[in-house]
Amino acid sequence: TALAATVGTGNITGVAAALAIGGPGAVFWMWAAAFLGMALAYTEVYLGILYGGGPYVYLENGVGSCFAGKCYALFCVLASLGMGCMVQAGALADSLRYAASLPPLGTGIILAVLTAVVLFGGAKRIGWTASVLVPVSAGLYLLAGGIAVFSFYDQIPEVLVKIVGGAFGLADNAGQTDGSSILNFSGISGGMTGYGMAAAIRSGVSRGVFSNEAGLGSAPIAAAAAVTKEPVRQGLVSMTGTFIDTIIICTMTGISVVLAGTWNDPNLEGVEITMAAFQKGLPFAPAVASFILMLCLVFFAFTTILGWNYYGERCMEYLFNRNKKVVMTYRWLYILAVFIGPYMTVAAVWNIADIFNALMALPNLIALLVLSNVVVKETKDYFARMK
Repeated sequence: TALAATVGTGNITGVAAALAIGGPGAVFWMWAAAFLGMALAYTEVYLGILYGGGPYVYLENGVGSCFAGKCYALFCVLASLGMGCMVQAGALADSLRYAASLPPLGTGIILAVLTAVVLFGGAKRIGWTASVLVPVSAGLYLLAGGIAVFSFYDQIPEVLVKIVGGAFGLADNAGQTDGSSILNFSGISGGMTGYGMAAAIRSGVSRGVFSNEAGLGSAPIAAAAAVTKEPVRQGLVSMTGTFIDTIIICTMTGISVVLAGTWNDPNLEGVEITMAAFQKGLPFAPAVASFILMLCLVFFAFTTILGWNYYGERCMEYLFNRNKKVVMTYRWLYILAVFIGPYMTVAAVWNIADIFNALMALPNLIALLVLSNVVVKETKDYFARMK
């Protein structure tokens, strides 16, 4: 369920948006965000197992602030309706409108009905659906992405140089399309170098965080349901979610887009960038390549919507003392948000995602800093015992 909530439209549309804004260098900063994110994921899941719940629990019982716990739970509920629900539905509708000419109304109705069928089956049905769809969709996407990347295998070294150079404002990262130089030290002024680097960092880190959710505190909510008494083991397991999401899946998207050269096409936006890259790289008819990408995107969005509903319901239980009527009202509101999401614009989608990311991250990161000594000490003791 945690991986289902993590692997979503951000792995496809988010990476494309990051490249369009920050150029190839954004991929490097996604990697940087992922390695930091793995440490954050370990810490927050460790605390989630130790205190028996999400950040709202360890903020209250560990940090000693019930108010901070309530604030986090409220922010998470808002994020579930926005980032976890409307953002996913909006990105999916935009993609289906481009690829299959499906109007937002059709996407909204179909997605809302499917969501309702799973959600009213309870947590076990959510977990079962995620356990089936996540491996299938991720495997299909990695296979298709691997083929797309391999078709440009001779250009991979050049692309890696462009990614690293662009991360520090040293590459043709801001709109050149002729590919005449990989590193352009003399032709870029200090101001343009700084601007290019800032754009790469902002877009890469923000999309990386949106994709893997490390530091937001969402993963511990699902991890707390794990049947384990060893926080270290569950923390290590949860680190792999960040690695799979960003280092593997997002990298596949980023490299295929840079190799195909679709990231700086002014006529493309969002998923269109990734779709054009797959159409160039896959040895199939464009319609087949589009269908494969759309299938993956549908699965990614749907499983993320299911996962974030689980997060939102656990937070509602915490806020309203497990009041079943309130939780049921939230569930219906969530389904309504799924229906509304397809009518949102691409710009609004990503602005909402960034705002809710910040609101959730702030109290959670404070808790991680305050309780870091506990995590360090217990982790050292655990590995000492293992020896």
